[in-house]
Amino acid sequence: MAGEEDPEATPSSPEYKPLPSSSHDVNDAVLISHPSAIARRRFIISIFCISFASVLIYLFWPSDPRIKIVGVKISHVHVHRRPVPSVDLTMLVTLKVSNADVYSFDFTALDVAVDYRGKTLGHVSSDGGHVTAMGSSYLEAETELDGVTVFPDVIHLIYDLAKGSVEFDTVTETKGKLGVLFFRFPLKAKVACGILVDTVNQTISRQSCRPV
Repeated sequence: MAGEEDPEATPSSPEYKPLPSSSHDVNDAVLISHPSAIARRRFIISIFCISFASVLIYLFWPSDPRIKIVGVKISHVHVHRRPVPSVDLTMLVTLKVSNADVYSFDFTALDVAVDYRGKTLGHVSSDGGHVTAMGSSYLEAETELDGVTVFPDVIHLIYDLAKGSVEFDTVTETKGKLGVLFFRFPLKAKVACGILVDTVNQTISRQSCRPV
C-alpha cells in the first residue's frame, strides 16, 4: 500500500562534522596582553621620563653665584679729634665668587656695602670679571673711607680698632650675565655677612652669611 511505511527502512542520521583539531587551535591562537601589564609598563616608562627630566633640570637650571669674603685688611688708620672725632682708613676686601653651574658667568659689577653698628661706613666697588663653569674666581676691591663720623659710634670704632678686633656688617651684590651657548641671561646675587676682623693679624675671625 502506498501509504504504509517500510519497517526495515532506517531513519536518516544527521550529518556528522568532526571537531577542529586541538593542534590547529594552538597554532592559530593570538596572545593578548593583559590590560594591567600594559598599564604597569606605561607607568614605569612615565616614572623614568619624569626622573630623567628632573635630573636634567637640576643640572642645567641656573643658580645664583656664591659670594664669600675671604679676607679683609684695614690699613692707613688715622684718627681726627677735631673739629669732631672721625676716622680715615683704607679697607681691602678679598672676595671669592663661586659658580656651581655648567655655564660660565661674567659679572659686570660688584659692590660691598660696609656697615658698623647699623651705620654705613662706605662702599667697596670693583670692576667686572669672569668665572668659569663650575669654577671660582678671587677678586680684590679697595676703598678709602675718609672722615668717618658716625658719631657717637665713631668712639666705639676707635676703641675696637685700638683693641684689634672690629665687627662689620656687609652686603655684597653682584650683577652679571650667564653664558649658555651663544646666549646671555642676566643674573645677580646678593648676600649679607657679619664678619669679625682681627686688625692685628689682618684676618677674619668669624663670618656668618645669608642670601638676601
